[in-house]
Amino acid sequence: MNLHEYQGKELLSSFGVRIQRGIVAQSASEAVEAAKKLTEETGTGWHVIKAQIHAGGRGKGGGVKLAKNLQEVEELAGQIIGMNLVTPQTSKEGKKVHQVLIAEDVYYPGDNEPEEYYMSVLLNRSNGRNMIMYSTEGGMDIEQVAEETPHLIFTEEIDPALGLLPFQARRVAFNLGLSGAAFKEMTKFVSALYTAYVKSDASLFEINPVLKTSDDKIMAVDSKVTLDGNALFRHKDLAELRDKREENPIEVEAGELGLNYVDLDGNVGCMVNGAGLAMATMDLIKQAGGDPANFLDVGGTADAARVEAAFKIILKDPNVKAILINIFGGIVRCDRVAQGVIDAYKNMGNINVPIIVRLQGTNADIAKELIDNSGLDVLSATEFQEAADKVQAVLS
Repeated sequence: MNLHEYQGKELLSSFGVRIQRGIVAQSASEAVEAAKKLTEETGTGWHVIKAQIHAGGRGKGGGVKLAKNLQEVEELAGQIIGMNLVTPQTSKEGKKVHQVLIAEDVYYPGDNEPEEYYMSVLLNRSNGRNMIMYSTEGGMDIEQVAEETPHLIFTEEIDPALGLLPFQARRVAFNLGLSGAAFKEMTKFVSALYTAYVKSDASLFEINPVLKTSDDKIMAVDSKVTLDGNALFRHKDLAELRDKREENPIEVEAGELGLNYVDLDGNVGCMVNGAGLAMATMDLIKQAGGDPANFLDVGGTADAARVEAAFKIILKDPNVKAILINIFGGIVRCDRVAQGVIDAYKNMGNINVPIIVRLQGTNADIAKELIDNSGLDVLSATEFQEAADKVQAVLS
């Protein structure tokens, strides 16, 4: 589950990570009030207006602006709120901005020049260890840094059983070229950041940039936080931070129906039971000359109601030109699934795309007979190649 920047910063702050202070606003008038409050707290009249959407690259799309006074705060917030913000990480339609973060200007003058760093915490799946990835090239796309200057990216791997050791936090600060007060600040920052990552059951923390201010404070100026959805039962307060407006509405609806669904860009809808079979089915569709329109796992209880719900979800995609149902009957009997398909088809009555049903496993022969004798416009298959041939035929 992704968090907004302001939510991620609040989470980090609760674990002692220094952050760029800010107040979220839903309208231009709220933005002005937020700026006034920040001015009282910080003494600065300059504020950063930051669009709050679940996507990076907001500045490139015009979603981050600097306001020098309250009038500019109102004008810029009014421009950003309600806009469809297009960034390198959104679709071409962009995402609608519902709120902005009014943040303090932390690039103030002082004895030293501010410096930006990149830092993230994530799991290295190849060895089962947590990893801190960091670079002196903050504020840039880390992918570009990795491609053009890989020697500027450092990693610190952490044994989850031992946790982050003090010498590792010091090594991060050393590799970033810090000394004196900034060195001590960075070691505290890294330790607090790692603690927040572990305690919140996160799958990703990305701070870009981490800022060394002109007076050697270390703080998170941005935050991208992704929480492990499988661990949210332990964090009900964090689960309440979910913003469904930022998610694919079809995927949200499918989740509420208990279906594992991922929207894709193809033309053949998939309905399967089991993630492994789903991946094989998508390969099958590609080999048949089509493109999968979704990943949809109905689970082990593919009864009529569940199949009908899956049909409705798939048919919400106007690009779907055919539907392939691929079920392996182990615990669930194939004849029950077949009857579910027939009942769902009759209940809906408006399915206007070809349907290919491949059922294999317990009572597969009975299931094929049910489909073939149903009188419905449904094609049955028992083998993978047979299903692929029929997908290819209906697409041609």
